[in-house]
Amino acid sequence: MKQLNTYDSRDEAEKAVSLITGEKRLASERDGTEIIYNLFGEATWGNLYKLNMFNLPELQKLVELKNKTQAYDQFRHKEIISMLRYAAKSFDLQIPEHWL
Repeated sequence: MKQLNTYDSRDEAEKAVSLITGEKRLASERDGTEIIYNLFGEATWGNLYKLNMFNLPELQKLVELKNKTQAYDQFRHKEIISMLRYAAKSFDLQIPEHWL
C-alpha cells in the first residue's frame, strides 16, 4: 500500500476510501490544530482515476478523440502525459501505450 492522497475533511476522505478498490486504509494525524486524513491503498491507474487524480478523466476524453481521429488538444495531451510520467515513477506504474 502507498499513500495515495491527503484530505482536509473527514467526509471527503471517507468518500475517497469508498471509491477505490483493493486493500485500503485511512489514517488521521494532527498537523498543529488541524486534522488531516491520509489515504493509503493500492496504487493502480484505476484507483487514481476513481480519485480524479492526475487529470485521468480528461486524458480519457482526449485519447477517445485521438482514437476516433477527431481534433483534440495535442498540447494538453502532452502536458498530462508529462505529469503521468512523474506519477508513474512515484507509484511504480507503467503508462499504458494506448494513452501515449
